[in-house]
Amino acid sequence: MKIYNNVSEFDSSIPTVVTIGTFDGVHLGHRKIIQRLVDSAKKESLQTALLTFYPHPRMVLQQSSDLKLINTIDERKLILEETGLEHLIVHPFTLEFSRLTAREYVEDILVKGLNAKKIVIGYDHHFGRNRTADIEDLKAFGKEFDFEVDEISKQDIEDVAVSSTKIRRSLEEGDLEKANEYLTRPFFLSGDIVKGKGLGRNMGYPTANLKVKESYKLIPKEGVYVVASMIDGDKRFGMMNIGTNPTVGGQERSIETYFFDLDMDLYGKHLHIQLLKRIRSEVKFDGLQALIKAMKADEIFARNYIKSGNTNE
Repeated sequence: MKIYNNVSEFDSSIPTVVTIGTFDGVHLGHRKIIQRLVDSAKKESLQTALLTFYPHPRMVLQQSSDLKLINTIDERKLILEETGLEHLIVHPFTLEFSRLTAREYVEDILVKGLNAKKIVIGYDHHFGRNRTADIEDLKAFGKEFDFEVDEISKQDIEDVAVSSTKIRRSLEEGDLEKANEYLTRPFFLSGDIVKGKGLGRNMGYPTANLKVKESYKLIPKEGVYVVASMIDGDKRFGMMNIGTNPTVGGQERSIETYFFDLDMDLYGKHLHIQLLKRIRSEVKFDGLQALIKAMKADEIFARNYIKSGNTNE
């Protein structure tokens, strides 16, 4: 899959079948749309292109938005690599771009920029300045500019929207199992390992402190999770705590992972950590000994869970 940072980087001599959207989570519903794109491209000897925007339009148009997304843009690129797409165009969304008329958007972006011969899009798609144009307008432009519009049904689009909402809500409520089922793979967090306060090391559980730099990334409900990550080519398991460490008077949320049987310095490494199972909520214990006892129980649970073979990606 080739990735482009704007439409102008794309080779417009390539005829394409295009879909457009956020594709946050790249879940089962999204994959169905991408498969439709791939099948259509094979049938009509076109190449597949997915057009998405960064930042998310709401971040630009509603700057006070507390929008939280399942994936960062880099995570989305990583997941889309696996789908069979040929071209991913991540076009910058700016106020200037938002002011393009429907005609300018279709002519400059879809026709001249992406050489779209077919557009696979939802029945409720709106575009152009103030999102005033709809699918019927797109079909009219299709007749004018010689491209076909393949309309995705209300049912399929609602399935996509419901899935995204359910994934976000499940993660926020701590129902990781349901979120991962909709995603068809483990939810993951990405970031650099930075120095923490070293509290875990003093308790016999040296942790890697993950710094997620993107403020729009959805962080799941606080608690203890069984996790996995590829580290220097090897899959490593461990347990992660998301929370404020109330037993030791913590105030700020941290994401700390204790990797089992791993004796190496992880500072500065960029990791993708998969969340496989939620063990429990974060609790304020009555002193360090009670906390250490609970962590030992968490470790036993996590190791047994890993041994049971429930850690399929």
